Amino acid sequence: METRADPRTPRLGVDIGRVIIGGGGPGGDTAFFDGSEEDMLATPEVFDALPTLARLVDAFGGRVWLVSKCGPRIQARTLAWLAAHDVHRRAGLPREQVRFCRRREDKRAHCLNLGLTHFVDDHPEVHAAIRGAVDHQYLFGPRRRPVPAHVVHTPAWADVEREILAELVGTAAAGV
Repeated sequence: METRADPRTPRLGVDIGRVIIGGGGPGGDTAFFDGSEEDMLATPEVFDALPTLARLVDAFGGRVWLVSKCGPRIQARTLAWLAAHDVHRRAGLPREQVRFCRRREDKRAHCLNLGLTHFVDDHPEVHAAIRGAVDHQYLFGPRRRPVPAHVVHTPAWADVEREILAELVGTAAAGV
């Protein structure tokens, strides 16, 4: 049986790879996944990710979680990258609000357990898995294929912020 926390309280979930941690540049994801620790730590953040995330943490009253799919090795590298880039301080996001799972479809359980109402991810498979569990879904990054109707396409962080804040204002105005 699927249960979720109070759905009236806005809560945001955000993927990490290619949403916060950049995937482009020389070596692409391979520098993060297979490169040296120095190369992995040098992987840049996605443009405007952390300043925007900090503003969203404020807008959501701190109810923001990072939710990422990876195995133990990449989880350790991700945590090291988050620490090296001072993500928790810069975004105002407690370390306890980072979650990991092994499969993309397992993000659904995190969404339900945390009562997430909004979710940002770059994988269409995740959006298919969380459909019905999360009311407001944002597909991050450039797309070559059509975006499903239940998902809002947000090519960049400025789009994420604009769409989410407009939805929050609309919800507040409606008294929901």
